[in-house]
Amino acid sequence: MTKIVKQWLKRVVVMLGIVLAGFTIWLWFIVNQLPIALKPNHAKPIGVLFNNVRVLSMVDASSVSSNMQAVLVMGDRITSIGAADEVAAPEGVLVIDGQGKTLMPGLIDAHIHLNDETELAVYLAHGVTGVRNMSGYPFHLRVIEQKAKGRLLAPDILTTGPILNSYGPNELVLQTTVNTAEQARVAVRNQHSAGYRHVKVYSNLTPEAFAAILEEAALLGMTVSGHSPEGERKAGMPREKSFEIPWEASLGKGLTTLEHIETIVWHGLRDNLSQEKMAALAKTLAHSGEAVTPTLLAHKRLVLIAQSKGTYLTRPGSDMINPLVTWFSSGAQQFWSEMDPSGYEAPHAEFFLKATWLLHQASVPLLTGTDSGSFGIIPGESIARELELLVAAGLSPFEALTSATRRNAEVLGFEKTGLILPDYRANLVLLAKDPLTDVGVVEYPVGVMIGGHWLDEQKLAAMKDAARSSKVEVFFRSLVRVVEMKLSA
Repeated sequence: MTKIVKQWLKRVVVMLGIVLAGFTIWLWFIVNQLPIALKPNHAKPIGVLFNNVRVLSMVDASSVSSNMQAVLVMGDRITSIGAADEVAAPEGVLVIDGQGKTLMPGLIDAHIHLNDETELAVYLAHGVTGVRNMSGYPFHLRVIEQKAKGRLLAPDILTTGPILNSYGPNELVLQTTVNTAEQARVAVRNQHSAGYRHVKVYSNLTPEAFAAILEEAALLGMTVSGHSPEGERKAGMPREKSFEIPWEASLGKGLTTLEHIETIVWHGLRDNLSQEKMAALAKTLAHSGEAVTPTLLAHKRLVLIAQSKGTYLTRPGSDMINPLVTWFSSGAQQFWSEMDPSGYEAPHAEFFLKATWLLHQASVPLLTGTDSGSFGIIPGESIARELELLVAAGLSPFEALTSATRRNAEVLGFEKTGLILPDYRANLVLLAKDPLTDVGVVEYPVGVMIGGHWLDEQKLAAMKDAARSSKVEVFFRSLVRVVEMKLSA
C-alpha cells in the first residue's frame, strides 16, 4: 500500500469519525431537549377570567347554561362560576371575552400510543387535555415526571407498562412476552418497580400467565386493562373451536377496561355478527361492571384506507403522524390500500356500530379512545372522528362528549377534571361552534387551557406546525425510544 493511499485512508477514517461524533452529539441533543412547543411560558398570568361564554359543564344533560356566564380560573383551578359580567377579575388576571363561544372541559383520549413528545403538542392543539397511553416505554415515565415538575406543557398522562403477552399470532416485538405464571409475576413486579401503576394485558396470554398477572397486580395495587386474553390460538378458532380461555373468564376479575369492540366481537361472539347474541353479551358485561373503550376509528380507518385505495393516508393532517410509525407500517399501509373491504371489513365496521349501541343501551360504561399512534390515525384530530362514530352508533352528542370528558376522567382516575365546577382543575376548551349540534367541531378549538396556561389559536397553530416541521428529529428520537424500551425489557 503506497504512502499516498495510507494518508487518504487515514483522512477518510478521521472524517468518518468527525461525522459520527457530530451525529452522536446531534442525536443526544434532540433526545434530551424538549421540543420548543412544549416548553411552559413561566410568564403566564395568575389567572384567567372567561366572560360571555356558554358553559357546557358536563354535569348532566341539562348542564348547558341558558345564559352567558363567566368562569374564573386562578392558577390551574376553577374558583368561581357566575353570570356574565358578575364575576370580578382580580388584578393580574387575563380577561377573555368569549363572545358567546362554548366553554367545555378538555377532552380525554382513553387509548393512545405515544411515540414522541411532539405528539403531545398535537393533542393539545386539538383540545385533548388528557391521554391514557396503552404501551409503556421508559420515556413515558420521564414525561410524566417532567409535567409534574412544571417543566413540560402537555396533557395529563396516564400510562400502562409494556404490553404483557404470550407467544402467538398477536405477539409483537415491543411487548413483554410471558408464558408462565412466574414470568408473569416477575414482569408485573418489574413494571411496578420501574414506576408503572397500570398493566395492559393482550390476546395471546396463557391461562396461567393471565391469572398470575391479575393476582400480582392486585397485590401491588395496580390496575389492569386491555384485550380479553384468549390463550393459545389454534386452527379453526373461533368459529369451529372454542377459545382456550372463554371470554367470560375476563369478567369480574378487576379489569378496569376492555379495549376494542373489535376484540369483544371476535372473542365474546366468536366473530358471529348476531345482534341477538351481542345484546345478551352486553347484559352480561353490564352486570360484570367493566368499562369498554370501543376504539371504532381503529377499525374504520382500515375500511377507509381500502375504499380510497390509500388516498385516506394522505388526507390533510396526516403530516402530523409520527414518521417512524409511517415508515414501520409501510407494508401494512400497502396491504390495506389494495384490500377489497366489502366482504369482511366493511360489514364488520357496520356491526361494530350496532354492537356499541347495544352496549350503551345495556348501560355498559363507554370510554372514548382512538388507538392514535397507529398508522393512519392523526393524533388529537382522531378524537373528533371517534366522537362522530359514537354518535353514528346512536349516542347523542352529549352522551358521546360525556364519554370523552367526565366518564373517561372518573373511570381512569384523572383527578378533578372532566367537569366545569369550582375546585376542579381548569383543563378547558373554548369552541367557536356548538358541539351539541355537531360533535365534530371539537376538532377546531379557538383556545385551550391546561395547567394554568392559556393557549390561543396562534399558539395551537404553532403546535401543529412543530409536528410538521420536525420530521427528522422526531424520527430519530422515536427510534431511540424504541431501542431504549427493548434494552430495558
